[in-house]
Amino acid sequence: MQITASLVKELREMTGAGMMDCKNALVECDGDKEKAVDWLRQKGIAKSAKKAGRIAAEGLSRVITAGNKACLVEINSETDFVAKNEQFLDLLSQTVQTILNSDAQTNEEALALPVGEGTLNDLFINATATIGEKIVLRRFEIVKKEDEETFGSYMHMGGKISALAVIKGGNEEVANDVAMQVASMNPSYISMNDMPKDVVEHEKTVQTEIAKNDEKLAGKPEKVLEGIIAGRVSKSLQEISLVDQIYFRDQSKKVGKFLQESNAEVTKFVRYFVGEGIEKRHEDFAEEVAKQMGK
Repeated sequence: MQITASLVKELREMTGAGMMDCKNALVECDGDKEKAVDWLRQKGIAKSAKKAGRIAAEGLSRVITAGNKACLVEINSETDFVAKNEQFLDLLSQTVQTILNSDAQTNEEALALPVGEGTLNDLFINATATIGEKIVLRRFEIVKKEDEETFGSYMHMGGKISALAVIKGGNEEVANDVAMQVASMNPSYISMNDMPKDVVEHEKTVQTEIAKNDEKLAGKPEKVLEGIIAGRVSKSLQEISLVDQIYFRDQSKKVGKFLQESNAEVTKFVRYFVGEGIEKRHEDFAEEVAKQMGK
């Protein structure tokens, strides 16, 4: 069977082994990928063959800007310790810079971007193989702004949280403060006017049920009850509305007031919190040791 470059690449992605090792394995196994995987494992060369099913929920994010373009990236690892690894940090820097300089729209397009003599995907394969943990590009976003707009960015805890804000008016200091607000208070929308109707209706349903089960509200006139529910809905939704949040630098005012005083308005924001939405696997350490001891 002919050993093609694409076959070598597939085996490399499966095992994390070097290119020449993969080629030699395929030659030895007459082009049979599954046998080649076993061959590499038997030789102690396959380094990431068993990592595909592992959960990578730790890691770091990065946000960088250049001119009218910005990029946020999240790269995941299996443990928080690896996120401090120099090779991991270099991979993060190369990834965010490479994607910023591209027009990639999907992870597949991003991983296919050329880097040195290979691709971004090759860097991830090498990182997984040498670091010894599953390393993955989870997500990224490229944001473009107009000339009259300003970027603000902020990274918390070395990149556990990254935030980007785009404002009209104001200045870079104002934009950076908005990014810090986004990072710390985690709004979902710029204002309540931006909230989809289903979000508002859902909150009304929730607050109505809470009110029904509140003994203190039993017997209240319907009009009074409606007012209480409306107030609770408004208060709850304000917590996820950026302009309605309390401004972190001045507790006496809301973000909307701060923006008004700064002659600025927010047109977009993005926030990455590493590992959000990923279900982490929790295993009992004693049980894991027992498994490994064959007990």
